[in-house]
Amino acid sequence: MGEQPIYSTRAHVFQIDPNTKKNWLPTSKHAVTVSYFYDSTRNVYRIISLDGTKAIINSTISPNMTFTKTSQKFGQWADSRANTVYGLGFSTEHHLAKFAEKFGEYKEAARLAKEKSQEKMDMAMSPSQESPGGELSSPLTPVTPPMETINGTDDLCDSTPNSDSRPEPSQNALAFAHSPVMTKHWEAELEALKGNNAKLTAALLESTANVKQWKQQLAAYQEEAERLHKRVTELECQSNQTPVIKSQKTELNQTIEELENTLRDKEEEMERLKEELENMNDLMEQKDTLTQKLEETELRSRVLEEQLSGAEQRLEENQEEQESFRKSLRTMLELLDGKIFELTELRDTLARLIEEAS
Repeated sequence: MGEQPIYSTRAHVFQIDPNTKKNWLPTSKHAVTVSYFYDSTRNVYRIISLDGTKAIINSTISPNMTFTKTSQKFGQWADSRANTVYGLGFSTEHHLAKFAEKFGEYKEAARLAKEKSQEKMDMAMSPSQESPGGELSSPLTPVTPPMETINGTDDLCDSTPNSDSRPEPSQNALAFAHSPVMTKHWEAELEALKGNNAKLTAALLESTANVKQWKQQLAAYQEEAERLHKRVTELECQSNQTPVIKSQKTELNQTIEELENTLRDKEEEMERLKEELENMNDLMEQKDTLTQKLEETELRSRVLEEQLSGAEQRLEENQEEQESFRKSLRTMLELLDGKIFELTELRDTLARLIEEAS
């Protein structure tokens, strides 16, 4: 039978940034079809998505993979074989829940297939046994190699370097030491908001295009509804109504109801897109606020650097002055020692003279 699709849905596809391991990189400009495939020949389940002719997802499901819901409409899973993490953004929570349900179902099927394959391998490798009739029987079941397993990971670990222990600095130096930490914090916040802003911008562009298309469809539906209403009126005005005309009237009424339902659905979708646009504006304001705080932090950091440089320069000048003062004291002590020695000799001379005079 080969490989056949068994479940399909539509979603925006992302991959983790291989450099930062934190930010998401969109691999599709719009929502694409994401499908589960089953290969009956190898008894393998795969997730495949194509953007035109390019395969943006080709992930084989293994028993140790885990699909994680990170938000109401976003989920992810790690594929160590592809050395990446895939992310999918769905239009509704229902689509995300359905995809996660299918992931768990096919993951369990992959686990059972692996165990069954392993049992076949064990039976094929076991020694021959003697049958009750005295004949020797050996397992004739063909050996199926075990499925290749992929060690999936759920989360990405961030490493934080440990700072070395240092003597307690002065107040200005302490503030200067903390300012880079705050700067890194705000930079991380800003990068996260930039990633979210890029995803929301892509979603907004697609939503805007969809809104234009829906408006055109809405105008076409309204024109069709008016035409059908006129047609129904014309049919009602006819005196001799045949069963065919009644049947056409019923079909037209059903078509009108379907168009009206579609119109209501499109209006609800437009309201939802307006709310998403308002949420994106709030995020843009938060981004501007964080950018301003980052600039203020950098300014304070430069001021503290200048203060620290000035303090170090004054300290060097004080050390030079103290060294000069010590040299002067040593010189004065040497002179004082010389004078004391001379006075001692003078006292001894006077004492001898007094003794001689007496």
